[in-house]
Amino acid sequence: MIGVPVVVRAVQKVSSTRGFAKVAPHVIPALDRAVHRLTRGKVLLSAQMLPGVILTSTGARSGLPRRTPLACMPEEDGRSWILVGSNFGRSGHPAWTHNLLAHPDAEVSWKGRDIPVRARLLAGEERADVWKGLLVFWPPYATYQSRVQREIRVFRLTPVEG
Repeated sequence: MIGVPVVVRAVQKVSSTRGFAKVAPHVIPALDRAVHRLTRGKVLLSAQMLPGVILTSTGARSGLPRRTPLACMPEEDGRSWILVGSNFGRSGHPAWTHNLLAHPDAEVSWKGRDIPVRARLLAGEERADVWKGLLVFWPPYATYQSRVQREIRVFRLTPVEG
């Protein structure tokens, strides 16, 4: 039987490839949305490898709700979340990052609970400190950053009281 660390390393290696970057954005979110809907918010397939949320943001141009399954790095036992706009190492920023910049109030579905949140783009030393932790959490982020000219956006989402 293969140990979990071997499986994790294999997935990290595959997720760092350009082929994965071409296919994953079309397949993984669709599967995650379907499974999330079928399980009434209790299961995300991709969260079997990394923690994940379903982000409901407001479209930057359309103003319509947009649901996006995303890997996240939970902080403080799930009281805040770090989201990384890696776009699997593709050149452009993912649409959800534009949405959060235009409309920082959003919602995450976390372990079957819908939680109102406010997003904040991290910059400077704060971003650098979080980035170090992200590279320990999911090393392929370094490969994604090395492939693109843009700085990958990193957001902290915190619950909104009330």
